[in-house]
Amino acid sequence: MNIAKIRELSAELQDKDAEAVLNWAAEAYGNRVVLASSFGPEDVVLIDLISKTGADIGVFMLDTGRLHAETYELVERVRNRYKISISILFPAAEYVEPVVAEHGLNGFYYSVDARKACCGARKLKPLARALAGKEAWITGLRSEQNVTRTDTKTVELDLMHGGLVKINPLVDWSSADVWNYIKEHDVPFNPLHDQGFASIGCAPCTRAIQPGEDERAGRWWWEQKDSKECGLHPAGAKS
Repeated sequence: MNIAKIRELSAELQDKDAEAVLNWAAEAYGNRVVLASSFGPEDVVLIDLISKTGADIGVFMLDTGRLHAETYELVERVRNRYKISISILFPAAEYVEPVVAEHGLNGFYYSVDARKACCGARKLKPLARALAGKEAWITGLRSEQNVTRTDTKTVELDLMHGGLVKINPLVDWSSADVWNYIKEHDVPFNPLHDQGFASIGCAPCTRAIQPGEDERAGRWWWEQKDSKECGLHPAGAKS
């Protein structure tokens, strides 16, 4: 897949609804496409849509070892509700232990480099395993989530992860669109959202947001906005 073809596909799909994009992904890639789910609101919406369309798309999550208890409970609720298999990938000790030895258990509070090293060991290494042998992956990215995601397209060439096709069916959805869908279709969601958590990742790196803050203000809140990505979706690593 080259950049010209990706741009052509994105233009063709940009006016399609999320169900149509998911069906296209399943037809185009079969078992070579997978949904990456952190079990945020966008991800549970995508799982619900996949179940309704009948698209044969696998689901995986990255368990960093430092998630909230509520996230683990949600995973089981979703598994039972939709009767789906969820592939769960864990970080390898050989990568995590050197990071902890160098920076400490919570060194990510004191250095962006330390935080990125932690994300690299706990998220990027397992992600590489999850995407091995795949041609495309689906995410819940939306363009309004953060300044680092403003230019996100429906279909992108993911240069960071080996040139895979990256598919973002909800790219044009607003937060209101997501929550209206969840309420209308009684989709399971993380109860921490009712406590002001707009975006939920690892427990030490997530807080509730204040009125007027953007949705990802509670993620790595001690850093500048333009550095607040873990590496799964880095700005500038796509076309």
